[in-house]
Amino acid sequence: MIRDRWSDKRYHTLDWELKSTFGEKVIKLSLNGGFTCPNRDGTLDTRGCIFCGEEGAGDFAGSSELSLRDQVQQQKAFLATKWPKAKYIAYFQSFTNTYAPAPQLDAYYREALAGEDMVGLALATRPDCLPRDVLDLLEQYAEETYLWVELGLQTIHPASAALIRRGFDLDCFQTSVQELRRRGIRTVVHLIFGLPGETREDCLETVGFVARSGVWGVKIHLLHVQRDTDLYEVYQASPFPLLEREEYIDLVCDALELLPPEVVIHRLTGDGNKKLLEAPRWSLDKLRVLSGIDRELRMRESWQGKNSRS
Repeated sequence: MIRDRWSDKRYHTLDWELKSTFGEKVIKLSLNGGFTCPNRDGTLDTRGCIFCGEEGAGDFAGSSELSLRDQVQQQKAFLATKWPKAKYIAYFQSFTNTYAPAPQLDAYYREALAGEDMVGLALATRPDCLPRDVLDLLEQYAEETYLWVELGLQTIHPASAALIRRGFDLDCFQTSVQELRRRGIRTVVHLIFGLPGETREDCLETVGFVARSGVWGVKIHLLHVQRDTDLYEVYQASPFPLLEREEYIDLVCDALELLPPEVVIHRLTGDGNKKLLEAPRWSLDKLRVLSGIDRELRMRESWQGKNSRS
């Protein structure tokens, strides 16, 4: 069975995918290109998404005060004690990393990819920030290196999308995924479980939609209430229920069963900033969450794709 290829896991991990592709350990280097976002620069809004802090999604990315080449070298030096021999992927993580003129993007990407041990490029962005000239540029990179593009969908439900100030509709997302796939560019979708007002069924409806979309990878995040966000102000004024650990584990396992076995699982729980995280604090014990997911799948005698319709 396909799950036998995933070592001791019952789902298709990114680590397994990269080792299978490159034959050795491959590590993402989280970089900060100093980009902004249409949800912050006034194009759509100035406040950002409701859950987004001052550093965007890049709490663990490098400092934008350093050049990209220096950020790369700094992170390599830090990681060398654990992985003295590895290949690397330049991961532009903070804010919207296709939100600049194509020539400027090209210069940034090439600077980050300098070096024989840099084997890939990963770009976190928005589906409404992929104009044709940028897509043309990404298509070139897809021919030259191992490229994937990450899109923050979070939910398919319009009320939730409005609440989190996402700023684009589902049609925009679908069009971008189709265009990226047409150009042979791997696409990863971010989902958030535990959004205010969403039920288990709502979350799984989103997962089912993504399962049918043909994307290459998925990142599942738990909703974090972080103190430097507008979500924190909402939570303080009117606390809403947050997922408990076992609820989240059960929901993630349900989601894995719906996702086709070929979909690469990039993440099953997020990394909250310990200094800023208000709730849920249990999420800081990431290993316990991941081991709980593995345990639940074994208890169910289940695996990724068990209930997939693909």
